[in-house]
Order: sequence, then structure tokens, then C-alpha cells
Amino acid sequence: MDSTLENVYLNIPKDDLKFVKELAKKMGWKIETKDSLLKKYINSRPKKVDLTEEEIMAEIKTVRYKK
Repeated sequence: MDSTLENVYLNIPKDDLKFVKELAKKMGWKIETKDSLLKKYINSRPKKVDLTEEEIMAEIKTVRYKK
């Protein structure tokens, strides 16, 4: 990530999103929505994980029932 960039989080009305996207495009800014960030994160996760269903359930139970 470019160290000269600053992340800014805005809550704007959905009706204004088209305007903000167009402004960002004209200014050369990068715009990402919560959904696009989530999609990027999901796509970056490994597709093949070598865990059995039993191992997964054991981990869930460990977290859920730990004291």
C-alpha cells in the first residue's frame, strides 16, 4: 500500500453513492465498499484446506465451550 494514501471510511446515503464513485474516479481515488472489501477478503482465502470435518468440529467445540 502506498504510504502517501490515507484510508477514509464514510457513511453516505445509497442515493449519493453514484456521485461519490464518479467523484472518486475523477480525482483518481480508489473506492471500495464494505461488500467489495468482503468479497476481496473471501477471494484471498485458501480454497483447499487439509482439515477433516472432525477436526473442524473439534476446533469449534474448543472455542464454543472453553472455560
